[in-house]
Amino acid sequence: MTGTQTGVRIRLAEEGSANVATGLPVLDHLISELARTARFKVSLEVAPDSTDEAVAAAGRAFGAELSPRLERGAGSGWALVPADEALASAALEFGAAPRLVTNVDFSGQRVGGLTTDVASRFLKELAEGARLNLHVRLLEGTDPQHVLTAIFKAVGAALGQACRPAPADPPDEEVS
Repeated sequence: MTGTQTGVRIRLAEEGSANVATGLPVLDHLISELARTARFKVSLEVAPDSTDEAVAAAGRAFGAELSPRLERGAGSGWALVPADEALASAALEFGAAPRLVTNVDFSGQRVGGLTTDVASRFLKELAEGARLNLHVRLLEGTDPQHVLTAIFKAVGAALGQACRPAPADPPDEEVS
């Protein structure tokens, strides 16, 4: 992976947006969906030697950039998000042993000319780079494009929650 260069910046925002250039339009779209639902402003560029390296480098760099925000924020989040007929959930916790746990297997599917294992690889590298215990579940959906969009939106919403401060607990009130 010596030939892969990445540049990433992530800021919390009122509205999410992304400027993503991985060389893989499908991945660019999915990361943009993640940024929008997380309410992040994302700038991500990858100059890879290969498709596999682009995916790994993008996920790793994205995760590493999020890690300090997760540490300062709530550190955990969850979401249940639709995309057309697909419905996905994501739950995550910062600081645990990094892993991606999912019930989705796309080993034989193709979206936009790429195998959708690209999404799994990106999410796995993201979890490792950010030190996340990331659980993703597909509850409904058959169209691979809608399924991937729902998954990335759910992960984005959970990350947005985890990177922001936890809501303050109201003071205990006495019951009379």
